[in-house]
Amino acid sequence: MKAKVTEQGVVIPKKFLVDAEEVDIRIEDNRIVLIPITQTDSILDFGRNPVSCGMPDASEKHDKYLYGSGSC
Repeated sequence: MKAKVTEQGVVIPKKFLVDAEEVDIRIEDNRIVLIPITQTDSILDFGRNPVSCGMPDASEKHDKYLYGSGSC
């Protein structure tokens, strides 16, 4: 695809940006690189990939295992 460069720059079609709300624009090795940035709330990813440690009550008594006498 070719695009005309105007005084304001170049228009990038939205279909190339998928769900990006912003883009990070960089110049690397004489190339212009666009990195899509999606705004997500990191708290929504909390617990998405839990670790199994063999303690059946670790989620309820995590302080005990982190700071107390228990081991995990």
